[in-house]
Amino acid sequence: MADRTDDIRSAVERAQAAGTPLYIRGGDSKRSMLGRDCPAQPLDVAGHCGIVDYQPAELYLTARAGTSLAEIEAALAEQQQTLPCESPQLGTATLGGTLACNLSGPARPWAGSIRDLAMGVQLVNGRGELLRFGGKVIKNVAGYDVTRLQAGALGTLGVITELTVKVLPCPEHSLTLVYEMTAAEALAIMNRRAGESAPLSGACWLADRLYLRLAGAASAVTQTAAAWGGEQHPGEHPVWQDVREMRLPCFDGSEPIWRFSVSSSAPLLADPAPVLIDWCGAQRWVHGKHDREALQAHAAAAGGHVGLFRGGDRSGEVRPPLSRLEQDLQQRLKHSFDPDGLFNPGRLYSWL
Repeated sequence: MADRTDDIRSAVERAQAAGTPLYIRGGDSKRSMLGRDCPAQPLDVAGHCGIVDYQPAELYLTARAGTSLAEIEAALAEQQQTLPCESPQLGTATLGGTLACNLSGPARPWAGSIRDLAMGVQLVNGRGELLRFGGKVIKNVAGYDVTRLQAGALGTLGVITELTVKVLPCPEHSLTLVYEMTAAEALAIMNRRAGESAPLSGACWLADRLYLRLAGAASAVTQTAAAWGGEQHPGEHPVWQDVREMRLPCFDGSEPIWRFSVSSSAPLLADPAPVLIDWCGAQRWVHGKHDREALQAHAAAAGGHVGLFRGGDRSGEVRPPLSRLEQDLQQRLKHSFDPDGLFNPGRLYSWL
C-alpha cells in the first residue's frame, strides 16, 4: 500500500505553473482503446494503491485509484463477494482507470456498470486541490453527482485518487446454456428471454453460437435451465472470461474494431455484420475498415451510437458526435474542474 496523494498534488501544481499538459496513467491497459491519442507528459498513479476500507457486511469497498482490479477482486473473493459489473482486468487495469473508461463486462444489462456502483470519489482538480464527493452509503450521496461524472470522462475532469464502490455477494449457483444458431436467430431469442422472469446474467452470440448464462439461487437456475433447454455447462463457462477480457480472435490484429451501443431489438446489419453480439443484443462489435459516417448513420437508425474502440486512425474523432448543446456542457464542466486544460487534452474529443 502506498499513499501518493501529496506527490500527485505537487505534480499537478508544477504542471499548472509550467503550463505542461498531463496524461494520467494508471496500469496503461487501455491507452489504445476508447479515446484519441494523447502525447502529453505522463502522470503515473499506479503506485498510488491499496485498499483503504472494506466492510463486507456493509457491502462497500474503498481503494486508492491505482489499486489493480485483480487485487480488489481477490480481496472480495475471500468474502464470497464481487464487483458485479465484471469490468475487464486486461492484465494491469486499475480501479481509477476502470471508472474513467466506464468499462463493464457481460453482466452489464443486469448488474449495471462501474458507474452504477461508484458511491464516492476523491480527486485532484486542475488547481492541485484535493476534493471529495459522495459517500460510503447511498443515502449519503447528495448534491451534484460528481462521482458518476468521472465515468467515461477518460481522466479529463481530474486525477481520481480514491474511489468507493458498492459490492455484492457472489451468486449461489451458475451455469451456461449453449445453442447452435445464426446471429438473427440468437438476437430474437435474447430479446425473448430478457423479457422473462429468470436469473439471466449473460447473453452473447459468437461464431454461430448463442450463450445464455444463468446465475442466482440454485433452484431458480436449475428450473430455468430445464425449461430453456440447450447444452448445459455448469459453473463459469470460459466464454465469459474471454468476452470480458477481449481475448477473442475478433480483437486480435491491427484492423479497426468498432463498438455499437444500440437498441437490443434493432435489426442486424448485413454489411458490416457483427462478429460478436453481447449485452443481450445491445452491444455489437464490428471488425475492419469502414466509413465512419456510414456506421454512425446505421447506429442512429438503430437507436444508438458507434465509436472506434481500438485500432484505425485515432488522430480524428473516435467517439460519437455531440450536439452543440452537449459540447457546450462538456466544455463548461472541463473548465470548472480543469480551467487550464492540463488533463488528457484531446483524449475524449479534439476540442476538449
